[in-house]
Amino acid sequence: MTPDEPVSDAILLEADGPVAVLTLNRPKARNAIDDAMRADLMAALDHVARTDSIKALVVTGAGQGFCAGGDVKSMQARLSVPQNEVALNGWRRQQRTHHAISMLHALPKPTIAAVNGAATGLGCDVALCCDFVIASDAARFAMTYILRGLIPDGGGMYFLPRRVGLSRAKEFIFTGRTVEPEEALRLGMIDRVTTTEALLGDARAWAAELGRGAPAALALSKTILDQTFELSVEQVFAMGSQAQAICYSSKEHQESVAAFLEGVAQRRAAKAKGDVA
Repeated sequence: MTPDEPVSDAILLEADGPVAVLTLNRPKARNAIDDAMRADLMAALDHVARTDSIKALVVTGAGQGFCAGGDVKSMQARLSVPQNEVALNGWRRQQRTHHAISMLHALPKPTIAAVNGAATGLGCDVALCCDFVIASDAARFAMTYILRGLIPDGGGMYFLPRRVGLSRAKEFIFTGRTVEPEEALRLGMIDRVTTTEALLGDARAWAAELGRGAPAALALSKTILDQTFELSVEQVFAMGSQAQAICYSSKEHQESVAAFLEGVAQRRAAKAKGDVA
């Protein structure tokens, strides 16, 4: 697999310099995620994680929607299996879903969800599990699980309260109501709003900016930051000490220090010669 070829018909992956764009590509189904698409998504994320030339990832949807959540046909198939198999089959599907979401959330590179349309149910979870969310003015967000007699199962109960607070998250989840981009931005559910035409370009530019830092420092900082709400300050210090020790040995740190010291030496030599004040 190369960075600029599609992983499958349903998941497209294209690298533009240091930024890769992953497109959910089932526009006729509003990019709803079925079992095959979920497996392809995990393969694409694994490729991004292992490709050093990719420094940041943008996730978006094809057509007019971002992601409509889980595929309805999969729901129908679940209802048709023998009753004594429903729970086990559901548990297995949940494990795969959680693995896919965890891979995206824990990707050791900055991630941006570029939400071009409706992000509902699992689609909303996919957006919120990214580091940042930029939405077009056509975007819509909704935790629609309650309307299907379900609970948010793609991480929304973890990610949403951390963005909007517990009581507001409960309101969105209990009602399943639609949140427009302006409200989502005001409440901190998303980070930026732009036009439909500018969405992908703005997301790429932002991703390029976020991915400029030293890869090891970025990955380690992200790993610790994603856990800080659950950790004590002592634990954060301990993890930081271990991470910094790794950074000390990285190529980026050593080259940066060497370049800095060389610059200092050159300025001192120039000053000694009277070339500078």
